[in-house]
Amino acid sequence: MTVPGGGKANATGREAGNAVEARPNRRGTSPPKAPIPPLTLSLCLSLCLSLGLGALGGALFFILRMPLAWMIGAMIFTTIAALSGIRLAPPGKLRAVMIAVLGLMLGSAFTPETMERAAAWTGSLAALLAYVTVVTAAVALLLRRGAGYSTPTAYFSAAPGGFTEMVLTGGAMGGDERVISLMHSVRVLLAVLIIPFGFRWFGGYEPGGVITIGASVGLTPIDAAVLAAVAVTGAFAARWARVPAPYLVGPMLLSAAVHLGGVTTAGPPGPLVAIAQVVIGTTIGCRFTGVSIGRLLDIILLGSLSTLFMLATAAAAAWGVEQLTGLPFQALLLAFSPGGLAEMSLISLAMGIDTAFVSTHHLLRICVLVIGAPLVYRLLAGRV
Repeated sequence: MTVPGGGKANATGREAGNAVEARPNRRGTSPPKAPIPPLTLSLCLSLCLSLGLGALGGALFFILRMPLAWMIGAMIFTTIAALSGIRLAPPGKLRAVMIAVLGLMLGSAFTPETMERAAAWTGSLAALLAYVTVVTAAVALLLRRGAGYSTPTAYFSAAPGGFTEMVLTGGAMGGDERVISLMHSVRVLLAVLIIPFGFRWFGGYEPGGVITIGASVGLTPIDAAVLAAVAVTGAFAARWARVPAPYLVGPMLLSAAVHLGGVTTAGPPGPLVAIAQVVIGTTIGCRFTGVSIGRLLDIILLGSLSTLFMLATAAAAAWGVEQLTGLPFQALLLAFSPGGLAEMSLISLAMGIDTAFVSTHHLLRICVLVIGAPLVYRLLAGRV
């Protein structure tokens, strides 16, 4: 296993005690099957423990109204357990299924109404792309040259895309998912904590409740069938096309297409999205086994410094766009801030700012980075 920043851990290893292959004897009957080895039972117990800890952490963070509660809560609880020496097992194939659910959720946010309104925000959307390019390049250079991270780890830690999207895509490109996940955890947490306090001190904003990620109403059988078909078809098509993080990107793109085409307006239900976040967070937390506390603190410090730089740059960009277009500074700051879509939308709703404006900018940022970040990385790495 390599230390964070050094790329993927090379933990292959063969499982001992596999069941003996059953072969017919001379009488044409198979010998009795070998009993379940203790290692398999131990792994099952470890998996149950991992998911139980993840669910407990997610529930606690949800009660405390933390951002990305189910995912970050699960990640933190399982990370603490892993660092404490408790044997945990990642969810494995269940992870791929839940990743597809998150892809459906992202794609369901694309509606014809949203795309029509986005046409009026061309200037600020273009400025957002410039902002993303600048902060990604600057932070990636800092992490690569200053902290000594590997190129994919530094690049995908710096790209202010969605939490899960950058972790999954960065891992597919050879980065250390543990480092990337923690860097983005710090980014989202600090953005959500700093921005409401800033608006409360200077704009009279009082933080409110939490936003529920996922559909709040039940699905019809037809909608459920459409979403299931989209998830399966999108995942396999993206995998066939060798798209990075296919189980995320494929369902997301196909989900966006069916929503824009009016085939369905439904999205994954909230409880299913919460389960998906627990599974993804648990998987990430299980990867922290063997990481020293000292190294962990270094990552948190670097994540904090890079987030403060991103927020300062977002404020400068928002001020500049305000001078050029006349759009309100507060709306632009929320639109440019490197926080989560749900959290920034909640703050804009509480402050009476155009939520569609804010959410459209964050959707563009996430989608451009999910699709474009791997392509740009391959160009920079000389792979194409």
